[in-house]
Amino acid sequence: MLGLAHLDREFDYLIDEHQDELATPGVRVRVRFSGRLIDGFLLDRVDETEHPGRLGWLERVVSGEPVLDPALTQVCRAVADRYAGTLSDVLRLAVPPRHARTEQEDPPGVGSPVATIPDLTAWHSYTASASFIDLLAAGHPRAVWQATAGEDWPARLAELAAVTASAGRGSLIVVPDQRDLDRLEQACTPLFGDRCVTLAAGLGPTARYRRWLAVRRGAADVVLGTRSAIFAPVHDLGLIVVWDDGDDSLNEPRAPYPHPREVAVIRSHQQRSALVIGGVARTTEAQSLVAAGWAHDLLADRPTVRSRTARVLALSAEDRRVAGDPLARSARIPGVAFDAARRAVAADRPVLFSVPRRGYIPSLACARCRAHARCRVCHGPLQLDAREQISCRWCGRGEPAFRCAECGGTEVRALTTGAGRTAEELGRAFAGVPITTSGGSSVTASVPDGARIVVATPGAEPDADHGYGAAILLDTWAQLDRADLRAAEDAVRHWMSVGSMVRPHTDGGTLVIVADAGLSPVQAVIRWDPVGFADEELRQRNELGFPPAVTMASVDGTRATVSAFVDAVALPPTGELLGPVPLPAGVRPPAGSGDTFDGAVERILLRVPRRNGRQLSAALTAAQIHRNTQHETGPIRVQVDPPTIG
Repeated sequence: MLGLAHLDREFDYLIDEHQDELATPGVRVRVRFSGRLIDGFLLDRVDETEHPGRLGWLERVVSGEPVLDPALTQVCRAVADRYAGTLSDVLRLAVPPRHARTEQEDPPGVGSPVATIPDLTAWHSYTASASFIDLLAAGHPRAVWQATAGEDWPARLAELAAVTASAGRGSLIVVPDQRDLDRLEQACTPLFGDRCVTLAAGLGPTARYRRWLAVRRGAADVVLGTRSAIFAPVHDLGLIVVWDDGDDSLNEPRAPYPHPREVAVIRSHQQRSALVIGGVARTTEAQSLVAAGWAHDLLADRPTVRSRTARVLALSAEDRRVAGDPLARSARIPGVAFDAARRAVAADRPVLFSVPRRGYIPSLACARCRAHARCRVCHGPLQLDAREQISCRWCGRGEPAFRCAECGGTEVRALTTGAGRTAEELGRAFAGVPITTSGGSSVTASVPDGARIVVATPGAEPDADHGYGAAILLDTWAQLDRADLRAAEDAVRHWMSVGSMVRPHTDGGTLVIVADAGLSPVQAVIRWDPVGFADEELRQRNELGFPPAVTMASVDGTRATVSAFVDAVALPPTGELLGPVPLPAGVRPPAGSGDTFDGAVERILLRVPRRNGRQLSAALTAAQIHRNTQHETGPIRVQVDPPTIG
């Protein structure tokens, strides 16, 4: 477990007779390497070695518990190659740290299998679902499931796992966060009992290792978990599910940064298991699997889609219903949206207001041209403080007489008004109605039925027991205007997630988007057509040469480090080098280069056609080997298909 590219291979050691019985493939061991003791795994036992030199002796077997099997090793090796990483780095993600006392506990008994398959009628809404379910028992179908608004997706996934279990095979379902995991566990536990376990970081290392061992020993064959659970060693894996693959909680922060969706694709191929990538919206990566014919669609017909969605209204600032509306100018909430909220409250139903950020107004822009308002002294962003006065967020200097450097305008407007400020405004407008805020470190999981105003930031929207009567999406331009390749895709995903929490239009549900109705992302929500939007996004990325149409790698670090590394990369003939450019907003510099961006840290992008992706990964690995052998130690981060490109 050295983590160095030039040492990313197997090493042979001799085993003495005292450790012969314990030294079985898959156990943890300690060996001496270059004069120091290191941890590792025993991958295999062979009678002869191809190493021409003298072999060292295995120092000791740390534990007789086999925690690594050939199938998992093969997956980890493929993931390392795909992401230009090392096997040891992937194994650190796949195998949790050891807890000796937990290994000494008596293994749990094997639970009873599922007696019956639950009612599958709900799946009849989706075309081709019958053939997909039939193949779960005998084959390994692959599908991208487009769940309709308001779908009880945890129950649907539990049903697929039950079908798989009836054939004697295991299931692995990965979701973005603990809230999703709790809902999924509630749906699965009645069906599987103690054969179902959850794996998440919040459990703590001891509890997580205990459950992971139960899976490894075959006592549990239905695994539910967050990001790292994608490597769970499920016996006879028959089904893998990744739910809501566009959620950034699934982005792995540790090298080599594998995405669970891509790991699932690799495992499905190697272990011949069924695969479902599901969500209310759709990523371009999932759509590319369908476009390539590798996976198939699971879609509802248009009448079903329309019957389950809320009424969608889009209101731009130029809309005649908004122009001149004093509410729209002061609170960014048009009167039409207020009317929808009042109707829902009058019907004794909760109303959701979604805002981009939490807190008070974080930054300002010129009211005339919308250029960012900057301090005249340090060029830092201006803000409106609690005393309603303009000041600089960096140096604190007051700005009593603002004048825009771009157009000369003298008035400012909020780039985004946060949840705290919005809640205050709504509290005055809906006197006597309870107000709930959710976001940041204070996330509300659910709200009861009844009249209530809920103000939440993206991803923190509470579930309503029977759906919201109305939802209003504010400051939508702040999501669309981000300098990020995925800005539109993320916006559509968020808006559809909110829309799916609203009651259907047949029950009075209304979704109001304060945005220009002519924009493609807004149109996708109005039509409720995530597949069409993802397909168009994929087409545009094919034309422009952006992921997933291409494989792209980022190299982040100081200018000298990045330049030296890129010089060592032997790109395929089809490769391109882009940059250097500043790090995208929100991306932290590599470890060791400081915590703030001061102009010394930059990024270079490397791009090749998708068919040459493995060649690019191999070239990056070779460059890292060269870097290690030359003892170059400057801070650097190499990432294949980074989630943020800018």
